[in-house]
Amino acid sequence: MKTIQAFRFALDMTPRQERDVLAHAGAGRVAHNWALAQVKAVMDQRAAERSYGVQAELLTPSLSWSLAGLRKVWNVAKPEVAPWWGEVSKEAFNTGLDALARGLKNWAESRNGKRAGRPAGFPRFKSRRRTTPSVRFTTGAIRVDPDRMHVVLPRLGRLKLHESARKLARRLDNGTARIMSATVRRDGGRWHVAFCVEVERADRTPALPGSVVGVDVGIKHLVVLSTGELVDNPRHLSVAQTRLRALGQALSRKSGPDRRTGRRPSKRWERAAARVGRAHARVANLRRDGLHKLTTELGATYGTVVVEDLNVIGMLANRRLARYIADAGFAEIRRQLAYKTAWNGGRLLVADRWYPSSKTCSGCGAVKAKLALSERDYHCQACGLVIDRDRNAALNLAALAAKFDTAGSGPVAARGADRKTRARGQVAVKREPGTASAGQAGTVPPQGRTADRVLTRAL
Repeated sequence: MKTIQAFRFALDMTPRQERDVLAHAGAGRVAHNWALAQVKAVMDQRAAERSYGVQAELLTPSLSWSLAGLRKVWNVAKPEVAPWWGEVSKEAFNTGLDALARGLKNWAESRNGKRAGRPAGFPRFKSRRRTTPSVRFTTGAIRVDPDRMHVVLPRLGRLKLHESARKLARRLDNGTARIMSATVRRDGGRWHVAFCVEVERADRTPALPGSVVGVDVGIKHLVVLSTGELVDNPRHLSVAQTRLRALGQALSRKSGPDRRTGRRPSKRWERAAARVGRAHARVANLRRDGLHKLTTELGATYGTVVVEDLNVIGMLANRRLARYIADAGFAEIRRQLAYKTAWNGGRLLVADRWYPSSKTCSGCGAVKAKLALSERDYHCQACGLVIDRDRNAALNLAALAAKFDTAGSGPVAARGADRKTRARGQVAVKREPGTASAGQAGTVPPQGRTADRVLTRAL
């Protein structure tokens, strides 16, 4: 199967190479800001003309918001706007214009109701000090050196890698991968290069193709499996909180920037800010590494993985638990499972958001009307079962796979249409896109509000 995959490597650049990359990132920022100013000027001019009653055919011609249209306008004006344009690659300007084109498209689709999720705001001008420097190359010489410790990029030349690129080089040598683009970006004080690669992946089969596992995520335990396995929550942010607090206090004692007076930050403030950034980057790297190891093991072992459709944004509205929820990475677990199950020949089933996984007895199927978040053990009044609530939820999720197979195809319940817990009803189980045949979903009883996700009340 062909898929798009990213390969990310850390760079060890010389000071001169770093200045070249910063020059390319600055060129992209100049093109972005100039094009955004032109778009705003045309929009304001047309709005003013409409207010004076000018007919539609006599209005100032609108400016195309597509990448091709913005690039055409930029190529005409760049000799005056950026007389130094020949010193950097054309991909630098294309990076800024592409970001603007995507931002304008997202804003327009969000206003017209064509874009799901939170409303997208109108693009803003990029600041040299607050914008993360990055540049993307789509054409030219992009390759990995035979020593696998260097990469070659247009105009930047040969850059040294901090680690070997053998995983990507092997696929390129075998002809099972094709580099589509390369992005150089500074993250947490370190430069990285990310290759967007079209990979031909071999067909795989999970170690236990007929097995089903329910995955219940939480704070006390990061993951509770229906098999009884518990994965502790490492809480990387909480562990690093003492050091982050000390670094933040040290930063506050330095002379930082002041936008009101135009004061620039001192060198000591910049060094202290860099230390804070590196500390946060280390936490993010530890979290990313742990989640990748967990999801890789689940995707390679089980044929069917069942998870919940959690309202993570709503859960983050709880100020008491927002830090711990964000540190756990609930949404990232589901995102990684979506493509890793497909890579390994498995499938991912997503239970409806209001399915009462914790309030349903895994033994007899009885459903409680209410279950407080403080009740860590589930006590069934019908059959007398006493079980850990997270294990009970994982078992109920695993049981949905069998009901899905017997129910066949059916309609998907409306998202959040009914939040009341009932002993009888229907709840949709849907396959994650890319993990199974499109359009298949089963309806299985019952439906209701997920009690152990009571944090969604903050909505």
